[in-house]
Amino acid sequence: MRRRVLLGFGLLPGVLGVGFAVYTSAVSAQVSNWPSEPPPQPLPARAVKFPPYEVRTLVNGLQVITVAHHEQPAVSMRMVVRAGSIQDLPGKAGVASLTGTLLDQGTTTKSSEQIADQIDFIGGALGAGSGSDLSFVNVVVMKDSFGVAMELLSDIVRNPAFAVEEIERQKQQTMSSLQVSAEDPDYIAGTLFDRLVYGFHPYGLPNSGTPQTLAAITRADLQAYHKRNFVPNNMILAIVGDISSEEGFAAAERVFGAWPRAAIEPVKVIDPPPSARRIVIVDKPDAVQTEIRVGQIAIPRKHSDYLAFDLAVKILGGEGANRLHRVLRSERGLTYGASASAEARKETGDFVAETDTRTETTGEALRLMVDEISKLQRERVSLRELSDAQAYLAGSFPLTIETPNDIATQVLNVVFYELPVEEIGTFRERVQRVTPDDIQRVARAYVRPDRLSIVLVGNASEFVPQLERVGFSDFEIVPIEELDLMSASLRRGP
Repeated sequence: MRRRVLLGFGLLPGVLGVGFAVYTSAVSAQVSNWPSEPPPQPLPARAVKFPPYEVRTLVNGLQVITVAHHEQPAVSMRMVVRAGSIQDLPGKAGVASLTGTLLDQGTTTKSSEQIADQIDFIGGALGAGSGSDLSFVNVVVMKDSFGVAMELLSDIVRNPAFAVEEIERQKQQTMSSLQVSAEDPDYIAGTLFDRLVYGFHPYGLPNSGTPQTLAAITRADLQAYHKRNFVPNNMILAIVGDISSEEGFAAAERVFGAWPRAAIEPVKVIDPPPSARRIVIVDKPDAVQTEIRVGQIAIPRKHSDYLAFDLAVKILGGEGANRLHRVLRSERGLTYGASASAEARKETGDFVAETDTRTETTGEALRLMVDEISKLQRERVSLRELSDAQAYLAGSFPLTIETPNDIATQVLNVVFYELPVEEIGTFRERVQRVTPDDIQRVARAYVRPDRLSIVLVGNASEFVPQLERVGFSDFEIVPIEELDLMSASLRRGP
């Protein structure tokens, strides 16, 4: 029987090891200083020119943005409504999410099948949904179908049917998803973290609602939410692609110009609670690893410090520079990965550091995460770390404006958050202007290591003793079957 020797897999070490050592020695003798040259330096960044754009407001208050982009014979239309789950009424969490899901599931003139057939026939793509601050409908088509797509967009936004059978179908799908998520440590950790940081502010509650609130939603609730928020003076339309500005504005006027404006009720929500140290453990006895979330409330997207703060969080655990990944994975081998991100919203924001680790290393991982957050707050970052984070942000920016859909997203973001549209074209320059002193200033202003919200989901009996050994003694333990985000105590009542 023939024996096979697989180089690199460690078979037959007595033979292969000696032979390979002799071979490498011979090679080393021939090229002792290999490689003789350092790797080539990166090319200088190419200039990025944002395509020409124009912003107009129709008589009825609809904001329309057109961006000429003639590299592809395609047009992207993105309609944004300034309303999301933050407009859900008390006890009706999930109305905005359900409304967004149902927008393309039938109108007063077309069934969901007819809508799907029409968009397929013209080779386009269609999507609708909602988030905490906004709802949206997106359509992408080839240029020759632009007129048809605009008519379809108008029908979907203005005339949703909210058919009873579709409502029930979407409710059942959402409830099934929530049932699965209720056993998912990653989902539990994320939603519970939001609840700790934002309290009963809508940002702290699940966008999709709960089984109890979904059951309470009626067709009349959906119709009332739509009537209250889907009005032209509460919406933004971005048209980007292979058309002129005049073509875009003319189409918007033709399709939406006669839609009457309406009064917009100001949203009234409670304020998030002030940051305070709170550690909540969700006990899942069958877990073999622990999900960890650490963070606190921060600043809204419109804040003048947002860019510097975003870079500070990227140094902690983002792309281009990641202290958490280096310490937790590279140096200690406690996890496959660790990250941190800044979530900036319309009203406020937060930052969160996250990872998962083996049950037996939970205490060590948590201690290291909190220590790194403390270090970011008290110590000046190095120029190298900042440069790496800046290089990633500036270098990846051109990828965010490659297609009409990407460009539409960028423009809508700045208009929705009431930022100057010119900021898109100067993004890379503004990133490079941030200094280590800026990072230190925002970290000291917005990071409070003594007021962190901490969530751990895992086998509590196995890791609680570890927490006490590394300095965490004041915590709450909630059995997973008793967890209730809508309860002040986080526990399901009797």
